[in-house]
Amino acid sequence: MNICITSTGADLEAPVDQTFGRARYFLFVDSETRETEAVENTPGAHGAGVQAAQLLSERGAGVLITGNVGPNAYQGLRAAGIKIFTGAKGTARQALSDYEAGVLSKTDMPTRAGHGGRR
Repeated sequence: MNICITSTGADLEAPVDQTFGRARYFLFVDSETRETEAVENTPGAHGAGVQAAQLLSERGAGVLITGNVGPNAYQGLRAAGIKIFTGAKGTARQALSDYEAGVLSKTDMPTRAGHGGRR
């Protein structure tokens, strides 16, 4: 399975980015091989969450691990069948460990109001 973690940097030692749509990087981790690919997120001025959800769908992500997700992104992720886990903290590596240990809870609603991730 392909797991995506929002990150402030290009490797698993970087902190989890708390904002989905405007995260600096998306780290795609193959759950079997542990192969990791960092993709820099370059959102447009509008619709960052929707664009990011589309990117994850195109890259075959089955799970998203992040800090928060807004309503438009949430709808796009759900439509793509991507399971969403929020509340991740620490490094991306720690968030992945927390997910695998069942520490993170699956999210069944947006955790942030729209347009909350602008930097």
